[in-house]
Amino acid sequence: MGKYGEDTKLIYELQDQGGELLALRYDLTVPFARYLAMNKVTNMKRYHVAKVYRRDNPATTRGRYREFYQCDFDIAGQFDPMIPDAECLKIVHEILSDLQLGDFIIKVNDRRILNGVFAVCGVPESKFIPACSTVDKLDKVPWEEVRSEMVGEKGLSPEAADRIGEYVQLHGEHHGLVPLALFWAGDGRCRAHARLWVGWGSGAGGGRYDGLVGMFDPKGRKVPCVGVSIGIERIFSILEQRLEASGEKLRTTETQVLVATPQKHLLPARLKLISELWDAGIKAEMLYKKDPKLLKQLQYCEDTGIPLAAIVGEQELADGVVKLRDVATREQVDIPREKLIDEIRRRLEP
Repeated sequence: MGKYGEDTKLIYELQDQGGELLALRYDLTVPFARYLAMNKVTNMKRYHVAKVYRRDNPATTRGRYREFYQCDFDIAGQFDPMIPDAECLKIVHEILSDLQLGDFIIKVNDRRILNGVFAVCGVPESKFIPACSTVDKLDKVPWEEVRSEMVGEKGLSPEAADRIGEYVQLHGEHHGLVPLALFWAGDGRCRAHARLWVGWGSGAGGGRYDGLVGMFDPKGRKVPCVGVSIGIERIFSILEQRLEASGEKLRTTETQVLVATPQKHLLPARLKLISELWDAGIKAEMLYKKDPKLLKQLQYCEDTGIPLAAIVGEQELADGVVKLRDVATREQVDIPREKLIDEIRRRLEP
């Protein structure tokens, strides 16, 4: 509690379930900092993929859920400035590029700059965090809505809000502004997030939390930390939408071959063939029915995107062959049983 600013209200507390001071995990960063402090670890580099929970309004069409997976990468320890930070930015860029999500922009800033803007605009220090959380919404909503929230909900004076608006609506060096990318500094108040195009919002976020470990350490020992976090469900939602837009089918299985039979009473033949494929390391499956119709088996391949079907019927058993079918082209050819494994591997080569 108290580690997430205004977002603390989004934590699922469980005090009403027996009176214990418990809560569902809100993120992976605070537990990591607590682990470092409890075990007196001062140097660690790790990644962690696990579920977290937010008491938030879900937006399932945009990959926003109350229960979801985060993928965190963190570097803890005393190092020369900017080197671990640069690696974190590199990792975000590499992941989002390799996933081929489309255009994205990584924004880097330092909270000290924004705090300085608030100070010269007449915002009391006690309202820095609420004002900052509102300014963060400028990527999603116009300034008029942000100003209204500042004044109506956060208690800023209209004069201070208007002065803030003069700053936050400026863009580019022609206004005499220093590029924010220069201010990924190392004092625990800087952060970065990757914002995706097509109205998807933020896909990753991160920054420094140099003072967090010390909050859990009885002696207050500080361990500098920097890390990034990627929301996996949002990434999946984007990939699914891009697949649908391209007309491609989303594969929900890694199965490479479906073992099929065209006649009844051939379950032992299917079991024998699929066992041979499994022993060869080929990802194969079959329908869990004793006598499925061939058309239904082939339709299953098309629906799930399985590229090959190995068909063994009475004639194939007699001839010592397996009919190998390319599901996409519907072309099929008889392959001698002893050459089937090599032929499947050849066809599956990238």
